[in-house]
Amino acid sequence: MKKTPSTSIKTPDLSGLSAAELRLMLAKMQQEFQTVVDKQKSELNAAHRRIELLEEMNRLLKTQKFSASSEKSTFQLNLFDEAELETQLDELFDVLPETREEGEEITQQRKARQTRQRGFSANLVRERIEHTLTELEKAGADKTFFTKVKEELHYIPAQLKVLEHWQEKAVFTSNSGAQEDQMMAAQRPVHPFGKCSVTTALIAHIITDKYLYGMPLYRQEGKFKRLGQAIYRNNMAQWCMRFADTAQPLLHLMREAQNSGDYLQADETRLQVLKEDGKTAQSDKWMWVTRGGPPSQLSVLFEYDPSRAGSVAVRLLDDFNGVLQADGYSGYSKVCKTNGIIRIGCWDHARRKFVEANKSTDSKDKAKNGVASKADVALSYIRKLYRVESNLADKTDAARLKARQEISVPVLNEFKQWLETNVGKIMKGGALRSAIDYTLNQWPYLIGYCERGDLMLSNIMAENAIRPFAIGRKNWLFADTRKGAEASAACYSLIETAKANNLDPQAYIKHILDHIIVADTLEKLEALLPWNVKLS
Repeated sequence: MKKTPSTSIKTPDLSGLSAAELRLMLAKMQQEFQTVVDKQKSELNAAHRRIELLEEMNRLLKTQKFSASSEKSTFQLNLFDEAELETQLDELFDVLPETREEGEEITQQRKARQTRQRGFSANLVRERIEHTLTELEKAGADKTFFTKVKEELHYIPAQLKVLEHWQEKAVFTSNSGAQEDQMMAAQRPVHPFGKCSVTTALIAHIITDKYLYGMPLYRQEGKFKRLGQAIYRNNMAQWCMRFADTAQPLLHLMREAQNSGDYLQADETRLQVLKEDGKTAQSDKWMWVTRGGPPSQLSVLFEYDPSRAGSVAVRLLDDFNGVLQADGYSGYSKVCKTNGIIRIGCWDHARRKFVEANKSTDSKDKAKNGVASKADVALSYIRKLYRVESNLADKTDAARLKARQEISVPVLNEFKQWLETNVGKIMKGGALRSAIDYTLNQWPYLIGYCERGDLMLSNIMAENAIRPFAIGRKNWLFADTRKGAEASAACYSLIETAKANNLDPQAYIKHILDHIIVADTLEKLEALLPWNVKLS
């Protein structure tokens, strides 16, 4: 016979309780039960939100790793009437006929520059190769002539050669036996590094290959070995650092000229330096970049610092009191407040956050609904701002300011209202909510570009200047010492500033090396600044 299993739970005896006591006990139990249910619902909702955030993060990471990096959106083309925008711009420029005529002329010049080049550059050396008839083939002909039938681009491989310096010396024999013979030697050029076994042209080539084309020194070492002469990377590294030290007076003058302007763009990026006092090798150090200055004296200056603190911005912008364009980093706040600097934001950074939010949206949901997501709508507003700017690229500052006030400002007002309406409808912690919060927090800075015609919508010029550094960093990965990082900053500064002033970087670096040794006055030093140099 089976025994009934015993249980430790005993049913309470309720027989002695009155009806009122039973109702009170039941209400208490219901309240406790509801509390447990509410707590479980809250935990379940939190778990669902966490799952949604993790799924969103997973979609974004997959997109970043495996998908194209294009910022195009399926719905952007349809959300705004492009024809309406073009009509607004045409009506605006009809009011400014003199600006329209000037803009049309510039546009025609730009189109002419963008026309596909036929043939090769007229600046290249040309060698004539004649294909002749044999004497038998042209026997009896009345005349012969040549016609050019083809042009081919030919490559001459790089080569090393040794320049042998022979110094002529003259001996003068004294007529009197008491005096010694005298000797005179021909003057020879002084090398900026003193006793150095390579020419300034080779040093300029090494610096340009590393900092402009991202070729690490160990690869250059292999290249030179294949050309017939080993040049060791430690020697090349020493030449780069000596060049940076030699060019410091020029960099100081560039900093003074840059801070004398009224518009700067700034950015910063990470750099790993292995040997830095008080820092581990794995910790982030920073390369700061500022671009700007007077319109005829543009410069791009890199500055290494192990810190990203606001004190670095104070040091770099000590004499500047114009308009500073940067991302949302708070490190610029102190110097802006102290120097009375007007700060404006960067729409590229705001747009990028909405692009990431759009990529993190479930593509199945977008396809199922067949409508634009909120991220698509936000990107379309931003795209319209960029569209206005692309139409104003060749206009004067006055025309650009008028167009921004009459076209861009209403779009901005409408966009802000849309952001404020939708911010409360988006889940906190998600990519879209972060994008909206960032844009609203940065709004006073993001609309600043509409106050002047010469300001830019984004910080793109500073980002373009820092891009060669970011690409090169992928090749050489890190700097060994602080001195090496500072040398890199100096070389990047001179190369990017040369590019900003339409100079060939390699030729400009060689020009500095050839002339800085005799630049013993301020006037001679200023003559080496890129906006004062004319290279043949």
